[in-house]
Amino acid sequence: MFYMKAYSIDLRKRVLAAYDSGHYSLNQLAQQFQVTIRWIQKLRQQRQRDGTIAPKPQNQGRKPAFSGTDLEQLNTFVQDHADSTLEEIREHFSDQVQCSIVAVHNALKRLGWRYKKNRYEPVSKIERM
Repeated sequence: MFYMKAYSIDLRKRVLAAYDSGHYSLNQLAQQFQVTIRWIQKLRQQRQRDGTIAPKPQNQGRKPAFSGTDLEQLNTFVQDHADSTLEEIREHFSDQVQCSIVAVHNALKRLGWRYKKNRYEPVSKIERM
């Protein structure tokens, strides 16, 4: 799905001020401000319905599968079982969290673990030159 950056509050105010003046048609406004007629209509509806013209927050994606106590338990499990595979880790937590192997990998990455040769270890805090 393609998301565009939200139009500024200043542009929104100028478009609505021009519309409220009654001197312009929707077509003229759309051409003058280089927006679509539908966007102007939606902006008017939003102002009427919500009383605000601020852009709505964008969806930030899916919530992580591991969070809170599950994430702490994952960290403890990996400390105790550093040679576990992603599949084994997923199966161990299958009664608590229903997720994919990628979700397990992402959770380990957030915790600062990386897979090296045949075990997990914390990422080094020393930066490479």
